Amino acid sequence: MRPRVTTLFELVDESAAAEPDAEALVFADGERLTVGALAERSVHHAAALLALGVTAGDRVALLLPASADLVALLLAVTRVGAVAVPVNARYRPDEVRHVVVHSGAALLVTAPPRQGAPDLADLARGAVGSGPTPELRALVTLADLTGGEAADVARAEAGTRVRDPAVLVYTSGTTAAPKGALLSHEALVRLAAGIAERMALGPDDRIWTAIPLFHGGGITFAVAALTARAAFVHPGHFDPVSTPALLEAERITVALAAFETIWLPVLDRPDWPERDLHRIRLVMAVGVPERLRAMAARVPQAVHVSCVAMTESSAFLALGHLDDPLEARLTTGGHPMPGMAVRVVDPDTGADLPPDTPGELLFRGPTAFDGYFRDPEATAATIDAQGWVHTGDVVTVDADGRVTFRSRLKDMLKVGGENVSAAEIENHLLTHPAVGVVAVVAAPDARYVEVPAAFVQLASGASATAEELIAHCVGRIASFRVPRYVRFVAEWPMSGTKIRKVALRARIAEELAAAGVTEAPRPASRV
Repeated sequence: MRPRVTTLFELVDESAAAEPDAEALVFADGERLTVGALAERSVHHAAALLALGVTAGDRVALLLPASADLVALLLAVTRVGAVAVPVNARYRPDEVRHVVVHSGAALLVTAPPRQGAPDLADLARGAVGSGPTPELRALVTLADLTGGEAADVARAEAGTRVRDPAVLVYTSGTTAAPKGALLSHEALVRLAAGIAERMALGPDDRIWTAIPLFHGGGITFAVAALTARAAFVHPGHFDPVSTPALLEAERITVALAAFETIWLPVLDRPDWPERDLHRIRLVMAVGVPERLRAMAARVPQAVHVSCVAMTESSAFLALGHLDDPLEARLTTGGHPMPGMAVRVVDPDTGADLPPDTPGELLFRGPTAFDGYFRDPEATAATIDAQGWVHTGDVVTVDADGRVTFRSRLKDMLKVGGENVSAAEIENHLLTHPAVGVVAVVAAPDARYVEVPAAFVQLASGASATAEELIAHCVGRIASFRVPRYVRFVAEWPMSGTKIRKVALRARIAEELAAAGVTEAPRPASRV
């Protein structure tokens, strides 16, 4: 059934008219908002934005903690026909200024200082003061959002169309600098409807995620909850220590964990087995099959699904069906979302490939992004004349149409002339019981041009040496795939929810240069 396409604010207003007292948003700091109150607050903020001179087409940057005000402001910006630009609250001043400048933001909205929370107002001032921001007209806090008339908001809403851009999301790339992806009202609303249908979401559901609300996935999950008239529960700042208690107290039914870097630390909490979490009926997470099987066994009453997702498809491109066989749900990313078409092509020739053959993923359809803001070259290189989005992801599609992510085209190493997938090495290292999370990048090498370097976060309570992990690979995978360097980490350089491999590559290159190392040691032969 084709969903009725609306703007984001119409979606909320319809829910508010139907059941204004239904709980819409819950944040771990105790903030709760009904859908009626959310609609009302978004109109209040929209009136204030108009009073500050925001007009249709303006970009409004939102540097705010995960909160009801962030959701309400995102809706408010779209009510006046402007484009919301969520900003990563973990950025440093120069990074914030880059987003403000690149997006051409007319207004930057931040939060006043709050005890026990990062001072985002100070961060915003530092960003604005660190260099020119030629299109920025004002920096304001939530306290400054006053005035305006609801009648003015209604007039502004009348000029907003479903194909208008609603949100400008800066992609959390692993291999390159972030780019601004334009997402329309239609793309977000259609995907939210598809998620609600695929996951069988309804008013009795209580949906938890820790995905940040500056991230495309976080935004889409919130819109999906509003579509299903379910409660959306967010921890604000993610803390695995307090998460089991939050899931229990809020009677969570759907856990959109997404990444193993989020879900594994929660499952490893010593109080996890003691919590009453029987209401969780559905878990969504991605990872290698071995890890997904282990995580699924920790929540045996729930259906577990995986996905293929990216900002350019507004989040999910593919998602498992709840009635798919367990093995299919744990080893594939599921079927494309409603209305979306996918192809797998040879990256050199562009020819379509048969089922189960790795190739580059292309997609098009109603949830596709509209291009990279102020980057026509990147847009033209990504979206072809027929509207196909070229992802740079290597996938397979099976005979039943399920999509499985394999690696990134750009996440390939060239070791002495051999093409090496970082994902293949990562998958093998994850079979070692001491390995919790791993990221493999290229290290420069005088002999082979580049060689694999593995950054490893050990599993909780586990220990291992670099030599042990290298020995785990020798003789089990091809010699040119064996990591020549292993480095242990406790924290990852993150961009949104993804590990920034570009930072890891720079780290190992700088370390080797400082030590005068130009050629990697050869791993010892396996006895």
